[in-house]
Amino acid sequence: MIDTHRTDILIIGSGGAGLFAALHAARANPDLDITLAVKGLVGKSGCTRMVQGGYNVALAAEDSIERHFMDTIVGGKWLPHQDLAWALVNGAVKCIHELENEYGCYFDRNPDGTLHQKAFAGQSFDRTVHKGDLTGIEIINRLSEQVWALNVHRLEEHRAVAFIPTQDGSAISGVLLIDIREGHFRFVQAKTVLLGAGGGPTMYRYHTPSGDKSCDGMAMGLHAGLALRDMEMVQFHPTGVLAGNDTRMTGTILEEGLRGAGGYLLNGSRERFMFDYHSHGERATRDIVSRAMYEEVRAGRGTPNGGIYIRMAHLGPEKVAKQFKGMVKRCEDCGFDLAGGDVEVLPTAHYMMGGIEFETDCATALEGLYVAGEDSGGVHGANRLGGNGVANSTVFGGVAGKSMAEAIAKGAGWREPDAAVLEEHVGRCLKPFAGKPGDLNAIRETLVDLMWDKAGIVRDRDLLEGCISELDDLSAEHAASGLADPTRAFNPTWQDWLNLESQILISQAIARAALARKDSRGAHYRADYPETGKLETTRYTTIELQKNGKLKTGSKPVKFTIVKPGESLIDDEAGAPPEVAPPPRAAE
Repeated sequence: MIDTHRTDILIIGSGGAGLFAALHAARANPDLDITLAVKGLVGKSGCTRMVQGGYNVALAAEDSIERHFMDTIVGGKWLPHQDLAWALVNGAVKCIHELENEYGCYFDRNPDGTLHQKAFAGQSFDRTVHKGDLTGIEIINRLSEQVWALNVHRLEEHRAVAFIPTQDGSAISGVLLIDIREGHFRFVQAKTVLLGAGGGPTMYRYHTPSGDKSCDGMAMGLHAGLALRDMEMVQFHPTGVLAGNDTRMTGTILEEGLRGAGGYLLNGSRERFMFDYHSHGERATRDIVSRAMYEEVRAGRGTPNGGIYIRMAHLGPEKVAKQFKGMVKRCEDCGFDLAGGDVEVLPTAHYMMGGIEFETDCATALEGLYVAGEDSGGVHGANRLGGNGVANSTVFGGVAGKSMAEAIAKGAGWREPDAAVLEEHVGRCLKPFAGKPGDLNAIRETLVDLMWDKAGIVRDRDLLEGCISELDDLSAEHAASGLADPTRAFNPTWQDWLNLESQILISQAIARAALARKDSRGAHYRADYPETGKLETTRYTTIELQKNGKLKTGSKPVKFTIVKPGESLIDDEAGAPPEVAPPPRAAE
């Protein structure tokens, strides 16, 4: 039996994208019926809440939207969709004032009352607005309060599993969800739908996203026939805590502001090494720093536990403890002294730059379906600047909310679902109940090691071809694995099975896209193709799921709609942190 529900706007996800969309849709038309569906609890789940560093926005008189744009394009290695990047940097200015003045976010300020903006890597100006080093909690708490005050229906602990099209496949009718508490299916028919579920590369051994993330939204997009772009572009954050293999704390982030403030990265001999790899040192972009750390360890110059040290003590322990209270506490919980000692870190899978192709109004190729946040592709290109993530979610979440309200005002209505597709996806989700119980944890362990070793920070053809072959075998093993517990209500093993289904499919997309891109670009590094191709003829990879169940890769040219390689909107160097000079190699 499938429960049914009708709403004007259905929003999947309650991070920055989903909550901003709800607020902006309600502002456009307070009479709209809005439903928020979230895998966990509103305000308590997702990745926006976990944001530490802050929010990039050009506010200072010495900064400019053009400078923020150029930093984003150069940092993204000329792969971003420029109209989307321009919408991001423009929209961020409006959104930060909205967050502060309308929704009550209390960001850190300078003595003169202006918003304090700190240094983040890959930027030619210090433009990251923040609330200490736990900015996401402030943003999500305030947005949640605003949404709770609205007459918004909340479907909490509801997992979205499929977009259900109309019979002709031209538009979306609604979304099939699973009520995790009851184990029932629920079909929500909606005039418009926003996908803002977030990505989260949890298929890697070391990762930062919350445990509920499994790239479900991207997997749903593939099943619905939508194209994904830039799926080879998986961002590894340089400084994940290395606390041992028996704790989930390993892989959690120590925020980028530590390096922006002057933190040192030291190898096992406690020597600074980043200037051996790049002139910007520790403030180079995340892809460069992660790869440099990886190379130091691979060359035998790592820490005893296979990582790198981060040191802040030279800045003054008291200052560090005050400025980075959250990070110091996180390290204390693991038995480390960030303020006064050295802490072992390693690169950790953090963010998916790739995702569903979309337009500046957040519309996708499936009429009625919109996308915002990490499920979307094209904004960041080959590398996301720290601080551009939460800006991306809120800016495009707001755009999507307004766009959906406008579409309904222009006549968008409810559409009848394709009953056969609905039935097919119900059967797909129930499949494990009919199978012989398998070892899902062993499959997961194999997956995370496979992706880390063969589709991680450094790749080549042999590694990727081996990865694809093993992923195909793992997919078959997963499909044949059943569940021991026939109960659907609050069945975590069933949810694990569904998580793995999405994770394996998106892993296959990552590996195939990485094999298709035969150059090195930002987060994607091919040891057998170490050079970057000609920027003037830059193409981005695409991947689609064919009706026969096979993934098909392709490519499209990047359109330089605002600025071309060799040109710039600013006079000096984009992406270059101010006043960076190499120190003596040995740390003080």
